[in-house]
Amino acid sequence: MERNKTIEETKDYIGMWVTKDGHIRHELLPNNRYDEARGNRKSAYQGSYKITGNHIDYKDDTGFTADGVFKDGVLYHAGMILCKEKN
Repeated sequence: MERNKTIEETKDYIGMWVTKDGHIRHELLPNNRYDEARGNRKSAYQGSYKITGNHIDYKDDTGFTADGVFKDGVLYHAGMILCKEKN
């Protein structure tokens, strides 16, 4: 039986992740950096991230840390639910 690959293995995390109302937008860049927009405020938070399996650890440039998990194509982070924006 073939096991499901983690998001770390597929690299499907790269791209824009958005809340349903579009207020929060996380752009996960291929260089392990992220840029978060909130409402009309572009680049509200920026920093680095690390993917381990289906888990993400964030560290913004001020030192604040947070984490999340990818499950069934959805990113659960700090009480938010983000879906990957389709191209």
